[in-house]
Amino acid sequence: MLRRSSQQQQQTVVWSSDGRTTTTTPAAAMSRPRFSCKPQDIKNAIRKNLLPILTISGVSGGIILGIILRYSRSTQWTKREIMYVGYIGELFLRALKALIIPLIVSSLVSAIGSLDLSLSKKIGLRAVGYYMTTTVLAVILGIILVVTIHPGKGTDEDITKAGEGRTVYTPDLLMDLPRNLFPPNLIQACFETHKTAIVEPKIGENDTQLPKSEWDIVMEHTRALNIMGLVSFATFLGLALSKLGPKGKPLLDFFQSLSDASMVITSWLIWISPVGILFLVASMMIEMEDFSVMLGQLGMYFGTVVLGIFIHGFVVLPLLYTLLTRKLPFRFLANMTQAYITAFATASSSGTLPVTFQCLEEKNHIDTRVTRFVIPIGATINMDGTALYEAVAAIFIAQVRGMALTIGQIVAISITATAAAIGAAGIPQAGLVTMVMVLDVVGLPPEDMTLIIAVDWLLDRFRTMINVLGDSIGAGLVYELSKKELERMGSVNVNGDVERPSNEIGMDAVESSKM
Repeated sequence: MLRRSSQQQQQTVVWSSDGRTTTTTPAAAMSRPRFSCKPQDIKNAIRKNLLPILTISGVSGGIILGIILRYSRSTQWTKREIMYVGYIGELFLRALKALIIPLIVSSLVSAIGSLDLSLSKKIGLRAVGYYMTTTVLAVILGIILVVTIHPGKGTDEDITKAGEGRTVYTPDLLMDLPRNLFPPNLIQACFETHKTAIVEPKIGENDTQLPKSEWDIVMEHTRALNIMGLVSFATFLGLALSKLGPKGKPLLDFFQSLSDASMVITSWLIWISPVGILFLVASMMIEMEDFSVMLGQLGMYFGTVVLGIFIHGFVVLPLLYTLLTRKLPFRFLANMTQAYITAFATASSSGTLPVTFQCLEEKNHIDTRVTRFVIPIGATINMDGTALYEAVAAIFIAQVRGMALTIGQIVAISITATAAAIGAAGIPQAGLVTMVMVLDVVGLPPEDMTLIIAVDWLLDRFRTMINVLGDSIGAGLVYELSKKELERMGSVNVNGDVERPSNEIGMDAVESSKM
C-alpha cells in the first residue's frame, strides 16, 4: 500500500499537443527514447547548416589543393602561375569589395536616419565604449603574453629580413587620420586615401646632403578606400535626415532601398563563396615561402600572437558578452562562422562587411537598425586583433634587439598600439603602416618591421578574423542593451519603415481627437 501511494505521488502530468493531459511515472519517462535520429531530421540539419559546411569544406579543400600543387613539382611556382590558381578567388573578392561602398554608406545613413537622435546617441556611445574597452583589453593581454613567453630571446641572426622599410614620421600618421576623416572630395574617397610623404629634394653635385627633417613634405594619395571619410560623411548625412523628419523621408527611403538591394546581392555572393575561398586559400598555400620559418624565433612570435588572438576572441569577448547580457554566446558565435572564414580568406574586415551583415541579421536576428549603425563604425575603429598584434610585435622586436623596456615604455606602447589600431584601415596588412608609430615610441627604426614581414601575411588573416568577431559581438551586445528603447520605437517592417507600437498610435489618435 505504501509503495502504491509513493508511486502515485511521483506521477507527472504531461500536456499533449491536442490539449489533453496524461500521467506518467519517472520509470516510464526514462524508458522513452530522448533523441530520435530520423533520415528526415538529418536532411533538415544538413540543409540548415549547408552553407557553413560548404565553407569549411572550401577552406579544407583549399589547404589540401595548395599543398598538393606546391609539392607536385620540383621547381618553384612563378607569380603568374600562382595568379592563375587564385584567379577565381580574385573574382569573388572583387565582387565582394564592390559592395563595400554602397553597403557602408546606405547602411549607416538608413540606420541613423531611422533612429531617434537620442537613441542614436545612446547606441553610438555604447558601441564606442565597447570598442575602446575591448581594444584596451586586447593590448593588455598581448603585453602580458609577450612579456611572459619572451619570444624574442636571442638575436636577429636567425631571422631573415624581408622587404624594405619606408621613411615615415609618427606625427604625419597622426595628422593623416583627421585628414582622411574629412575628405575634400567624396568621389576620390571611394578609391584613394590621403598620405603625407617626405621626398628628398634634388641637389647638385657640390651641394651637401640635407637631413631628413629638411626634406620636402608632399601631400599625395594612395590607391586605397578611404573608409573613415565615407563613414563620417554617412554618419552626418544620417543625422541630418533624422533631424529633417518628413522632408528627408524620400532620400532616406532611397538609402534604405539601396541597403536592402545590396544585401540581396550579398546573399547571392555568399552561396558562391566556398568556391572563391577554396582557390584563395590554395594560392595562399602555394605562395608561402618557407614552412621552416615557423620553427624559429618567428615561430615563437607567431604562436604568441595567435594564442593572444584566440584567448581574446574566444574567451575574453564571449565572457564580456555573457556578463553584460546574461546569455551564453555559443549559438551566437556558431552562427557567425561564415563571417570568420570569409575574413580569414580575404584578410579584410571591410571586404567581409556584407557577410557580417547577413550572418547577424538573418541568423542571429539582430535588429537592422543596430547592425547597420554599429558594424560600419566597428569595421573602421574596432581592431582588437591589430591592437594586440602591434603591441606584441613592438615588444618582440625590442627583445630581439636586446632592449630592456621600462614600465613607462610598455605603457606608452599600449597607448600607441590602441591609437594605431583605431587608425588602421580595414584592408590587408594595413597594420604594418601604423606599426611605425608603435616602434617610434621605443626608439626603434621603421626598418625593423622587416623582421616580422615573413609571417605577417598569415597573422593578418588571424587578426582580421578576430576583428570581425569583435565587431559581431559588439553588435549583439549593443542590441541586447538597447532592446527596450528599440521596442518603444517599434519594429522595422519589410519596407524598412519603423512600425510604432499600437498603444502609442492609439495615444496619438486620442490626442488628435482632443484637438
